[in-house]
Amino acid sequence: MPRTDLLQRLAASHAERARQALLRRLRTVEAVDGPRVVIDGKTLVNFASNDYLGLAQHPALAQALARAASRWGVGAGAAHLLGGHREEHAALEHALADWTGRERALVFSTGYMANLGVLGALLRDGDLCVQDKLNHASLIDGARYAGADLRRYAHLDGAHAARLLAADERPALLATDGVFSMDGDVAPLRALATACREHHATLLVDDAHGLGVLGPRGAGSLAEAGVEDRDAPVLMATLGKALGVAGAFVAGSAALIDGLVQFARTFVFTTAIPPALAAAAAAAVAVAREEEWRREKLASLIARLRSGAAELGIALLPSCTPIQGVLAGSARDALRLSVQMENAGFYTPAIRPPTVPKGKARLRIALSAAHEPDDVDRLLAALAKALRSATAAA
Repeated sequence: MPRTDLLQRLAASHAERARQALLRRLRTVEAVDGPRVVIDGKTLVNFASNDYLGLAQHPALAQALARAASRWGVGAGAAHLLGGHREEHAALEHALADWTGRERALVFSTGYMANLGVLGALLRDGDLCVQDKLNHASLIDGARYAGADLRRYAHLDGAHAARLLAADERPALLATDGVFSMDGDVAPLRALATACREHHATLLVDDAHGLGVLGPRGAGSLAEAGVEDRDAPVLMATLGKALGVAGAFVAGSAALIDGLVQFARTFVFTTAIPPALAAAAAAAVAVAREEEWRREKLASLIARLRSGAAELGIALLPSCTPIQGVLAGSARDALRLSVQMENAGFYTPAIRPPTVPKGKARLRIALSAAHEPDDVDRLLAALAKALRSATAAA
């Protein structure tokens, strides 16, 4: 029997995804001006960005990056352990640890690599890893990469998570998103922390979408929930969302960070992020901590969107965060809705399976402090019109 040609198999999978209207495609952004982008020559109000605090174009970040690039150049040139770790990385780690109330922090190149690294370092073959059904792909892949037995509990169901931990005596880690990236809802962190404490499991929280947005001074979803570090000893968050830069970090005890330096392969064997990016991220931390008006404005825009949607009969997924979902149903329906919104001047890409479950394709509206109330009002008017058109066509 002839061996399967891997490239042909990949092409067949691509064709099948296209047939199901699930094909992803790259679109080049030609210009950015605050919350507006130019794509295919059209200026659109961008409601797809995770730049929740509007920091990606902040002059303080750009200036910090330029100063550091002038000193260090544009690349670290090596992994952290081989001379790539510079003063800028150390300063950023200190700032992140202080902000999140942790003893230490360690910078990774991406959130995906941070989750793979920390799960690979903590878990061993046959250990138990309990996760929310809607966790980010990096947490799921991290458990598989570590060789753990992955068990998944019903979304936001802390009691189900506790039952999974109670039924098994193996070393266990419970991993959850703090804020879920597609639904925008928040994990029941107090219940999960209690379950971990009672069943001697370790809690890991991926706060990529909570840091900067929730909690006192933007310290994240754990701070918002009042869960202390001893009950949630492993915190991961990214630098490319509310902080507007790129990269990620893990924060926790000195023992955790020392262990990751030795055993997190995605840290040990990866070139460090450019020192200039680390400098920009440290500047972003300072702005995010101190400029409370950004979170206040963001909260007012979220409230405006939700109240306006209710008045217009637009159903939104339950969420108190900048991530607001509008269910469309099928992948084709979501694509049509996205095209109508683009024609009206708004960039709201369709989110389809396998990113979200089958039958739950949607528009994922992401708000930013860079938006203005008029942007939200016009978005709602365009969305109501597009939804009425879809209903009439059905």
